Amino acid sequence: MHRLIDERGLADTKFTEDDARLALRDMIRARRFDERALALQRRGWMSGYPPYRGQEASQIGAAHAMREDDVLLPTYRSNALQLARGVPARDMFMFRRGFAEYQSDHGIPIFPQAVPIASQIPHAAGVGMASNYTGDDYAALVCFGDGATSEGDFHVGLNFAGVFDAPVVFFCENNGWAISLPREKQTASESIAIKADAYGIEGVQVDGNDPLAVREVVEDALEKARGGNPVLIESLTYRQGPHTTADDPSRYRDGQQDMPEWRTRDPLERFEEFCRTNGVADDELIDSMYEDANEELSEAVELAEAEDDLGPEELFDHVYAELTPELAAQRSENLEFVEKYGPFSLDR
Repeated sequence: MHRLIDERGLADTKFTEDDARLALRDMIRARRFDERALALQRRGWMSGYPPYRGQEASQIGAAHAMREDDVLLPTYRSNALQLARGVPARDMFMFRRGFAEYQSDHGIPIFPQAVPIASQIPHAAGVGMASNYTGDDYAALVCFGDGATSEGDFHVGLNFAGVFDAPVVFFCENNGWAISLPREKQTASESIAIKADAYGIEGVQVDGNDPLAVREVVEDALEKARGGNPVLIESLTYRQGPHTTADDPSRYRDGQQDMPEWRTRDPLERFEEFCRTNGVADDELIDSMYEDANEELSEAVELAEAEDDLGPEELFDHVYAELTPELAAQRSENLEFVEKYGPFSLDR
């Protein structure tokens, strides 16, 4: 397993102080986003939310490894990765309130968040194959959890990528839990990374709570993928909170399941300590990063709240290019219900 920050100082890596500061800044932004989103959901501002506390290093490291033209295929827990790629926090807040996912013309090559488990993995193989067909040089990075590796779509995506040499990096964030199942109860494989052998591609493990190690591994994997060699990465991290705000992890999780300290330790605290030790950031700089993140998110919430509420008819507008008779009937029934009983608002 690849690791940097517990084994080397910054001077012994290929990264600069600016690289480390950028990682720290974006991890702080990601942590504050997660905290704010969770608080907003608890007061009814949004209907549901999948927290990612504990996975900031994994996602920020991966985001910083990507080139501008690389395509991201995120899952529903990839908010930190999207934030670091340049998706405005306002857009992500609005998505959780029912709006189209990307409100801003940010120009980032990125797919919508995939909520069905593993459905985005074959899409990533297709994106990579398209890059080959058109003679482009971009690669695809597709994100998923350890539970997704037990789905048929995982097999399909990796098999296509392996056969057609598609430039794809399969980025599995193994956070210890497939909803309520620990890894050993949903797959008998020795690891997730070893599953790559079945598809004739490389598999690698990385300390997912080490943002510099993740960046190094993902950068290397993307270059290999662009050369026709797809890679499966298992980023070993830990989900500190529930699967979603509808989940109660105390019903199935007892302590930290005998995991090693490096995996369950808070990655933000760990990296702050590394940055202080290596002279990258002092308390004053770190405090200013938190202040900047708070201001950014407060503004994002204000911008999201300034938008007019969606009408109930818009629920049906983007399912098909043309409304089917069945959906037209449902739309009429829904509008009649709202007219009779009144609209529903998350703010009520």
